[in-house]
Amino acid sequence: MNHIFSYQHLREFTHEVFIRMGCSLQHAETASEVLLSADLRGVDSHGVARLSGYVRLWEAGRINARPDVHIVHETPSTAVVDGDSGLGLVVAPFAMEVALQKAAAVGSGWVSVKNSNHFGIAGYHAMMALERDMIGMAMTNASPLVAPTFAKERMLGTNPIAVAIPANEQPAFVADFATTTAANGKLEILQRKNLEAPEGWIQDKEGATSTNPHELRSGGALLPLGGDREHGSHKGYCLGAIVDIFSAVLSGANYGPWAPPFVSFLPLPPDPVGQGLGHFFGAMRVDAFRPADEFKANMDKWIGRFRAAEPVQGQQVLIPGDPEREMEKERRVQGIPLLEPVVKDLEEVAARFKIKFA
Repeated sequence: MNHIFSYQHLREFTHEVFIRMGCSLQHAETASEVLLSADLRGVDSHGVARLSGYVRLWEAGRINARPDVHIVHETPSTAVVDGDSGLGLVVAPFAMEVALQKAAAVGSGWVSVKNSNHFGIAGYHAMMALERDMIGMAMTNASPLVAPTFAKERMLGTNPIAVAIPANEQPAFVADFATTTAANGKLEILQRKNLEAPEGWIQDKEGATSTNPHELRSGGALLPLGGDREHGSHKGYCLGAIVDIFSAVLSGANYGPWAPPFVSFLPLPPDPVGQGLGHFFGAMRVDAFRPADEFKANMDKWIGRFRAAEPVQGQQVLIPGDPEREMEKERRVQGIPLLEPVVKDLEEVAARFKIKFA
């Protein structure tokens, strides 16, 4: 059963929770906006359903509610940001802003981040570039839940990549995807709905294909994009590895199996190779390559032509970002549906801080 809540109600509740955790007003506002952007865009696995997870990490002392987020190394076009164990929902927008400022000054900006936490949906951060006629990129490493092709061991995270490209009359091109066949949050949704997972999403602890959405609890693993070697899982493995290296090896964060788990009940790896989780952001001024109006006119033509591609029967050709944009329009008006287990989770968070949820 779904319960419907307005965006404003969930935003105010989330803001209050972050305030009770000790966040500043500005950080609480930023974190709430980033988190709720996932629910608006239909990425339910990364929205308020994650709020209790952040609270538990804070209670475990793994999230610093008052971080000193700062640059520790930089050149005119690059920087490394130390998130001081802050909410990734706060650290990531800070780092993306640094990338945007560097791009404004010298054409492009590239920022790697260490000592951070889960940063919500990658698309939010990449889309910060759009209003400035820039192309934005965002990626992050994550809890090691993914087995490389031919492996039993969990070595990588779902490690998403997002790229946002502005257009003129057409809506922006926004690609935001995990480098696994499915994100872990999708398994969590299946668990709440008591549904099986499609084949190619997960494997058991011996490496055999499984459809049990609870498989990770028994030592199983998520699979790279492609699912198996015959369907290109080695390419998904490569993409996830690139994200891990850019986000963590480059910044000084923990990488591979040393990345800290999102769930608070799992212990941190005893032999860390860096600090916290890592992110990577890029911003490129369109006019560093060609006049922005000219580029955006051609993006309109590109998007229009792809939309006009002859579809297979009963289907519609979409542009990356279309489903999320339509979902946001709908949910801003009709509200955001939450599953019963998520509502109960939020009620427990409300009781923890002695505030009202519904």
